[in-house]
Amino acid sequence: MSDREKPKSLEESVEAALIDADLFVKYQAPQRAIERLQEAVAHHPRSIVLREKLREIAVSYGRGDEAARQCLTLVNLYISRENFESAHERLLEAKHIDPRINIAPGFEAIRRARRPDLQQHAAQPAPPAAVASRHVTFAGDLSTVSIFDAFQVIENSRLTGALAIESAGRQGRVLFNDGRIVDAECGEAQGTPAFRLIVEVTAGAFDFEKAPSEFVVRIQALSNTNLILDTLRQLDEEKQENQ
Repeated sequence: MSDREKPKSLEESVEAALIDADLFVKYQAPQRAIERLQEAVAHHPRSIVLREKLREIAVSYGRGDEAARQCLTLVNLYISRENFESAHERLLEAKHIDPRINIAPGFEAIRRARRPDLQQHAAQPAPPAAVASRHVTFAGDLSTVSIFDAFQVIENSRLTGALAIESAGRQGRVLFNDGRIVDAECGEAQGTPAFRLIVEVTAGAFDFEKAPSEFVVRIQALSNTNLILDTLRQLDEEKQENQ
């Protein structure tokens, strides 16, 4: 077999696709660049460099659908490599590109990857929620529906009220004004410290009750997404310091 007939290695194949994509962009053919990279990704689905290049070109040339899709895939690839900072960035970017995207599964994946010790609580039975005497908008089991999914529903619906969390070892509330997290309560803790305690809960029951008026703002954040990601990052840093 001659050198020209030898199959390309992974590195050579990826490099060739990147060069081709750059050439297509240079000669004002971004769609051809995207198609070339999509073809390469189909052969090398776990190549971060290919997907990052595809995301970059898609963003630059108004292909938000493709860019968001690559961002979400990159989140999982970065998590598998324990590159949580990059996973955070791509999760935020996906939400920025398309606010309709539900990034709750990404939150849950990052939390469980960064804090595997929290998974031990998943087997605990959920206590019954005492909601019979209250006007509850929706309720659920945290072992089935993650707390981040609950946050997403409240944010998307722009609800004002309190999300009550009850687990075997922890009880608390997260307060929302028009879908934005503005306060939290857990035991004697309030505000951000309380929110950090609640985010660690992986099993138990939750219910949301609407409120007739807005709550006092004790948690200031650019968005719920930023607050959650910053909290997960801080919890991980504290865990590493205590090891």
